Amino acid sequence: MWKRIPPLLYNKYLIALVAFLVWLTFFDRNNFISQMHYGRTLNKQRLKKEYYKSEIYKDSIALLELSDTARLEKYAREKYLFKKDNEDIYLIIEDEKK
Repeated sequence: MWKRIPPLLYNKYLIALVAFLVWLTFFDRNNFISQMHYGRTLNKQRLKKEYYKSEIYKDSIALLELSDTARLEKYAREKYLFKKDNEDIYLIIEDEKK
């Protein structure tokens, strides 16, 4: 029966290498599966970081533009439909199907 096993599998270095790879793949605290998961999480966090940086940049530009009271009033009227006491606001909503 032992004659059927190829002599390559008797090699102690090959057995040690296979055992080491199995250990690193499944059992170690920093195994390959965890490293792949951490890498994906890191990429998601980097994308979120870039998104928030762009949002901060947009908001800082808007804040600089709104430092003037005339621009602030215009922004409030357009965005939040603010009005003065003696005004009426009429909204024209276009049909999106056209």
